[in-house]
Amino acid sequence: MDFGLYVAECMPKYVQKVQIVTGNELEVLIAPDGIVPVLQFLKDHHQCQFASLADIGAMDVPSRENRFEVIYNLLSLRFNSRIRVKSYTDELTPVDSSYEVFKAADWYEREVWDMYGVFFANHPDLRRILTDYGFEGHPFRKDFPLTGYVEVRYDDEAKRVVVEPVELAQEFRKFDLSSPWETFPNFRAVSAGTEEDKTKAT
Repeated sequence: MDFGLYVAECMPKYVQKVQIVTGNELEVLIAPDGIVPVLQFLKDHHQCQFASLADIGAMDVPSRENRFEVIYNLLSLRFNSRIRVKSYTDELTPVDSSYEVFKAADWYEREVWDMYGVFFANHPDLRRILTDYGFEGHPFRKDFPLTGYVEVRYDDEAKRVVVEPVELAQEFRKFDLSSPWETFPNFRAVSAGTEEDKTKAT
């Protein structure tokens, strides 16, 4: 926590909150315009040396005004420590690419763009990386339907792959997939009664 407060003192313009979360992990929450300066500081400052970008992820919370959190996980081999930097944005506002700070951000940012639709300004090659050509929507958004919008199949008559709107033969139902073998009968309400009732019956 002391190190987080030190970072906040050094970058007061951008750091909005410092916290310790589950597993004793340090998180620094920053304003969107501080992504590049804060990451550059954490990488180059003598007391930090977080020279390795382990991952970039995102999280979608549609109820928030800025629904997306962009999350950077950094590793300092020099001090054998990790730090998580979080920022935020909405569906339309781009955030600055961290490619110039960490070359490893290239594919990570493409993945976040593909899955969530977060646009990274000044990225050298921001294309989809996981979905197919011509894919519509961003699959990790909470409002993206479970079935998707289109289905891809091979048409035997046309002798080619066709893309069609999804057609469900039946409405979505909730299936009871409980095990008939009663693996843990003490924790399961069975149709013939509780385990105590079955014992009395025998």
